[in-house]
Amino acid sequence: MHNMEQQGIILKGIGGFYYVETALGVFECKAKGKFRKERLTPLAGDHVTVTLREGQENTIDVILPRKNALDRPPVANVDQLLIVVSATKPAPNPFVIDKLTVVAEQKHILPVLIFSKADLASVEALYEIYRTTGYPVLLNTEIDKIKAQLSGKCSALTGNTGAGKSTLLNALCPALELPTGEISEKLGRGRHTTRHAELFHAANGLVIDTAGFSSIDSLKAQTPPLETLETLFPEFAPFLGECKFTTCAHTGEKGCRICRAVSEGVISESRYQSYLQLRREAIEQKPW
Repeated sequence: MHNMEQQGIILKGIGGFYYVETALGVFECKAKGKFRKERLTPLAGDHVTVTLREGQENTIDVILPRKNALDRPPVANVDQLLIVVSATKPAPNPFVIDKLTVVAEQKHILPVLIFSKADLASVEALYEIYRTTGYPVLLNTEIDKIKAQLSGKCSALTGNTGAGKSTLLNALCPALELPTGEISEKLGRGRHTTRHAELFHAANGLVIDTAGFSSIDSLKAQTPPLETLETLFPEFAPFLGECKFTTCAHTGEKGCRICRAVSEGVISESRYQSYLQLRREAIEQKPW
């Protein structure tokens, strides 16, 4: 094999080495120095162009434009966020769910809701809250539907501890039965360091194994900017621009079309309350 250029996707990066999957297989590559000058770090999920060299180091030459990138876990080009929500034990927290959907929207990531423990408590109320969002809503027992949802996409999973995230991951992706907490001698990593993000194949798509984050902490920590908040609730879209006043903040103003949609049951009261709460958070965080 002489020098050969290939396109591929980074499955994981460890200690300056990147494992890139190409049509010819997975190859260990180093990133070219120019990325350091550009302050660009290759991430798991990046689409790249590599040069494969016989008897020499393979290199990543080009990082193709990203759709999005997350800091924690450090990963690029996520298509969807599967949010596993238990009907009970732990009880669902709509505000936390809505904060995740809003930050996902901001990153151009599709939220997908997966309800678990429907055998222990009714999920009717949850369905009622999210039916107007247009987001896919599935039960964790509908494995075939979930697999169809994963197909051809790069997905991340999140959910409260005890919601059944690991069980679902193992059902979708048996290869993920990774020994947890095992220290790799070669890496000399302690148990307490954050795990790197790694992409695995599952259901004709890619799933991010993120032992490092149980419920995308960085997403929950972010408060979306006040200016764009109204656009991050898809069910608001049909009514934006229809309020009596152009400066309407949808907090109970006269002639507010969003408030009317809430009173008519077209937008869920629970989602609207999350909007108001996120609005308050954004105002508090604003540097005056």
